[in-house]
Amino acid sequence: MSRKRVIIIGAGPAGLSAAYSLAKENVEVEVFEASPHIGGMSRSFDLWSQRVDLGPHRFFSNDNTVNDFFAELIKEDYTVVNRLTRIHYGNKFFYYPLKLGNVIRNLPFTTIVRVLFDYTIQRIKPIRNPKSFDEWVINRFGKKLYTIFFKNYTEKLWGIDASDIDVDWAAQRIKTLSLYGAVKNAMFGGRNNKHKTLVDQFHYPKQGTGTLYERAAEQVEKNGGKVHLSTPVKKLIVAEKAVKGVELMDGSLVYADEVISSMPITKLVEGFSVCPPEVKKAKDELFFRNTILVYLNCDSNELFKDNWIYVHSADVQLGRITNFRNWCPSLNGDEKSTILCLEYWAFDKDEIWSMEDTLLGELGISELSKLGLMNDSVKVLSTSVIRVPKCYPVYQTGYQKHLKVIESYLDTYQQLTVIGRYGAFKYNNQDHSILMGILAARNILSGEKTNLWEVNTDSGYQEDAKIKDVLIQ
Repeated sequence: MSRKRVIIIGAGPAGLSAAYSLAKENVEVEVFEASPHIGGMSRSFDLWSQRVDLGPHRFFSNDNTVNDFFAELIKEDYTVVNRLTRIHYGNKFFYYPLKLGNVIRNLPFTTIVRVLFDYTIQRIKPIRNPKSFDEWVINRFGKKLYTIFFKNYTEKLWGIDASDIDVDWAAQRIKTLSLYGAVKNAMFGGRNNKHKTLVDQFHYPKQGTGTLYERAAEQVEKNGGKVHLSTPVKKLIVAEKAVKGVELMDGSLVYADEVISSMPITKLVEGFSVCPPEVKKAKDELFFRNTILVYLNCDSNELFKDNWIYVHSADVQLGRITNFRNWCPSLNGDEKSTILCLEYWAFDKDEIWSMEDTLLGELGISELSKLGLMNDSVKVLSTSVIRVPKCYPVYQTGYQKHLKVIESYLDTYQQLTVIGRYGAFKYNNQDHSILMGILAARNILSGEKTNLWEVNTDSGYQEDAKIKDVLIQ
């Protein structure tokens, strides 16, 4: 009996977890990745004799399947990182998780009173069936706290007004957090904290988060599979409502028994030669946000102690800052400098997306100075810029209606599975994408019928479970 053959589009967390799971079960796997890199948004790379990621990435999951994937590949080659994360707002720094004394010191008494007043009013007169992000958050926290800790950062990230962001974004990301819970955490120092965004320690591979996916790719090839980099897929090969393989950009045709795709769902649909008008229309209503990463090599190793900082201040474009000096000593090697990663978000049409690298470096330095995170005594030795297109699926109000049209259409094709942040148009963490990949492999291996569209939804697999970091049992 011949081995089953599976093509996987994309070498990110979803694609490689699927490939790894299949290859170790004697399935013939072939992975096609458009970029020259392994790991997608979670890749690691060498820069200025140090090791960095594409922004901050950490592992946490309540699912033993995901934990086992991490443990099998990383083994003991990880460290425990003590998390320190702060929010920058109004020239002040707020610890996250909240610390009561810090909040009281940073906010004027009148503001604290207003926060409590707005929260009380919202409890008395809640918004019935909130439809947008701002309505959901105001319902949960009150308007004043929403404007302080949610509005500016969210609108920087998505590039649209918070009233145009679907309620799903809040439901998926902060569904179990409340003002009561935040205050309780602040008063009792986070003891017995179960909310996943408040975990104060996490496990991290010693050579960067991308190590997990590099090792997965190595194991795929060790088990007889192939991982092709810089090999973009043009479209699927379709016959009689079944997917038979893929056509590469160079015109090559590669056939398989199954195809798993983590390429952007909009691009996938564009590749169908015959596509109903309503599906084309739905595809045109979905869009992604780009990321610009500005790396600065600073001649100081004591800039600030945070792992990363959320920048809620509205007077800068900068959204998030990662300090790789504070993650894992093995990342820094013998170097004494600090590498910072500054995150900006943009659409293709935005001026900043096409800004010259030199100007982006200057912008980053000036905004750090404006925020009080870099003084004149710190010299920036080098700058580097990486642009990552189409990395955040935008949850514009009503997106679910359009996505459902595409889901229903794709479900009519046999031998096709779509997974991952891009492929399923879901704002996945690593654990969500890893789980999608493993479940996709199980569906193929055993004929299971797990509905992968349900992973990372408000009613999804994490809803009632205790959230913990990977390997914390």
